[in-house]
Amino acid sequence: MSKQNKQARSTRIQTINKKKKRTQRIILSILIPLFTVILIGAIYIAKLFATVENEIDASFAEIDRHTPVEKVNPIDEPVSFLFMGVDNNDDRQLGSTRADSIIYATLNPTTHEMNMVSIPRDTYVPIINKGTTLRYDRINSAYAVGEESAMVETVEAWLDLPIHYYATFNFAAFLNIIDELGGIEMDVPVAINEMNSNDQSGSIQLDEGFQLLNGEEALALARTRKIDNDVARGGRQQMIIEAIIKKALNFKSISKYTRIAETVGSNMQTDMRMNDMLAIAQTGLNDSFSISTHIFEWSSFTERGMDLVRINSDSLLSIQNELSDSLNKVENSSNTSATNEDELTTIKDTTEN
Repeated sequence: MSKQNKQARSTRIQTINKKKKRTQRIILSILIPLFTVILIGAIYIAKLFATVENEIDASFAEIDRHTPVEKVNPIDEPVSFLFMGVDNNDDRQLGSTRADSIIYATLNPTTHEMNMVSIPRDTYVPIINKGTTLRYDRINSAYAVGEESAMVETVEAWLDLPIHYYATFNFAAFLNIIDELGGIEMDVPVAINEMNSNDQSGSIQLDEGFQLLNGEEALALARTRKIDNDVARGGRQQMIIEAIIKKALNFKSISKYTRIAETVGSNMQTDMRMNDMLAIAQTGLNDSFSISTHIFEWSSFTERGMDLVRINSDSLLSIQNELSDSLNKVENSSNTSATNEDELTTIKDTTEN
């Protein structure tokens, strides 16, 4: 990559909002997979808008893979993703950019299933770059070594699973999406008094019951630790994920889809082309699909003065098998491939005429 391209890429990924680390990681871990789902749906609907297409074209960046991954057809073959949330702010990173949030996800277009697992950023693994194992370290440090290429290579080797596409987002992509969607409907289990994204204490107050939440309120519900334990907190976050996806896929305003696509596209780096996104969008727009969120069992330990995470070996194997199965399941329908091909052709013809 040329120096000029690197500078242009750095400008696109640069964080434009200064938030504290704790708040940022929570937002990133909840929303990273959602914005790719929202984005591909938005691109499908707003494809005629040249400004959106230009943003997506500008976000494309193919990585140098030491071991090339086998190409798949997202229309009718299971596909996997590595989503990364990156903080480039020098005040927070002290000159070393690392991935603050790492999520591996699979999407199966024939069984209509999405599986995802969040990888703790302090997970202690071999860091691999260009086929060479450099050292054991926190998994998020791979980004500082070789950016997306090293992250993909490291996660692929650790999970022993393929990564067909990657997408890197910065914090700016996560600020206004829920508000652009007009909020999400959630059942708040108890009254909540929480801080907002600027850590202003008591600025978010929610009553118990079913209600429409804006972005700040949804964040407060997702991150609060005052009402239950971490397991229940993870369940709330999964419910928020599903609510956002449901709202995004049923949204009717093309103008707002355009703004969402522009916001996310200009703050993203990915090796997905426009046609890839259109193909993947078929799964979300034409069929209902289930979402399964997996959680690693882990323990903490200290090594070389670092607080680290060790993933339980049985938990790792179990989730590896779940994800591998999701990439190999095939629906018993001989007409699935032909039907999906026809649907995509129809969509392309409609949007191009």
